[in-house]
Amino acid sequence: MRKAAIQIAACAGILIIFCLVCRLTVFRTYHAYIPLPPSVEERIQAGHEHQVKVEEAGTIHLGPPEFHPGYVRVQVHPDAPGEVWIDVTDENGEAVTINHLRVGPFHTVYNLQNGGFTGDTAVMIAVTLFWFLVTAIMIWHYTQARGSAYYAYSTIYYAGFSLFSMITGLAMLNVTVMHLKNPVNYSMLSVYSTINGASMRFVLLTMPLILIFALMLAVSNVELLRHERPCRQNVLGFAVSFLLLTGSLICVLLYVQDSSGSEMEGRIRNTLVNVYATVFAYGECMLAGSVICGIRAGRYRPAMGKDFIIILGCWFRKDGTLPPLLRGRADQAITFWKQQKETTGKEALLIPSGGQGRDECMPEAEAIRHYLLSQGIPDRLIHPECESRNTLENMKFSKQIADAVNPKGKVVFATTNYHVFRSGVWAARAGLRAEGMGGKTRWWYWPNAFMRECAGLLLRRWKQELLLMILLMVFFGLLSMVLF
Repeated sequence: MRKAAIQIAACAGILIIFCLVCRLTVFRTYHAYIPLPPSVEERIQAGHEHQVKVEEAGTIHLGPPEFHPGYVRVQVHPDAPGEVWIDVTDENGEAVTINHLRVGPFHTVYNLQNGGFTGDTAVMIAVTLFWFLVTAIMIWHYTQARGSAYYAYSTIYYAGFSLFSMITGLAMLNVTVMHLKNPVNYSMLSVYSTINGASMRFVLLTMPLILIFALMLAVSNVELLRHERPCRQNVLGFAVSFLLLTGSLICVLLYVQDSSGSEMEGRIRNTLVNVYATVFAYGECMLAGSVICGIRAGRYRPAMGKDFIIILGCWFRKDGTLPPLLRGRADQAITFWKQQKETTGKEALLIPSGGQGRDECMPEAEAIRHYLLSQGIPDRLIHPECESRNTLENMKFSKQIADAVNPKGKVVFATTNYHVFRSGVWAARAGLRAEGMGGKTRWWYWPNAFMRECAGLLLRRWKQELLLMILLMVFFGLLSMVLF
């Protein structure tokens, strides 16, 4: 994440320099686009003369006005700092429309009516490029994360928030193109509004996918309860579906609700709406990133040439036989072991890992070992790890066994497909450089189990996640209060 943050900051710095250079070399004057009421436009078309005048002389001087359908375009040349009003007057000298400008200390003209300023076109282009560069940087880092480096929280951020930055970039591209074609109706206020409403826009555009995902999750959970006993873990899919559906509904209601009251009440309402949308969009990005990373990790097939194969244990039957879930992990390891031996001639050491639970007749590693022996794996190539109580200890204690044999050996671990990514994160925390491979499980079991993995993965970093969410809430909240 640090490298990506540095690259994003570098892009922002380069684009700021680009804007400054454009401001000093190309955009030395400001073009004011003053909209005209329909009645004034009709009088102009009928041949009535209208003029553009400056109330405060000495602050600016104007070029010849250009009257177009719906607006008048006038070139503004700054002379001295100060505030000034440009009036469009009719043949009787009465003002029909007024534009309020301010000239800054560096002779930058600011349009207080529409938020425009000298060089704002360059800024629009730069902001659009920035969002696309952020998207490109995140996608590049995501695609470059391979092997053991893939199992990291940063990979989730790259996968999830690249979607957010891409949608925001497309919205900015639309505003920039429309500004070049129709600068009267698409000014810098459109840019401010686009950035300010980025979270709500992301939620609304991704809502169809979220609704489909929530319904599929609920269906799989119904099927899960048909095969498994009801318990807290087995209804997590329902809980996530409810949160997604309810959160989406609230976003729609907030979006379509009419605003009324004073300006301050409007600012407060707009701020609360955008803060809520920011929280929901953040959750969407993290969920999307987790799903993308989990699916890719579960489908990944490591290259041959490994020295050790760790098999992560889980519950087994009272008679010592392996249930389908644990057998799938062991079979995945056996298949890889046999393919590697046939392809390269290399015999990897297998490390079944798992201690003995309260209701288990032997350590999980021993149950896996018996199964490996029944499948023709030589006993000399099986090194059970029988002390671990969780995935972190699986990786930590298995690493000790591997290091005692070959500290530089290449490691792969076998688990269930939904468990690969989170296991890889625990492996990295244990200091073990390892790739993972996942055994298949029933379709109705996978979604709910994967939601448990996502929850466990994110809850471990709840302080960091909460801090980042608060920073985003503050940013978009302040933006809403200032730009409403």
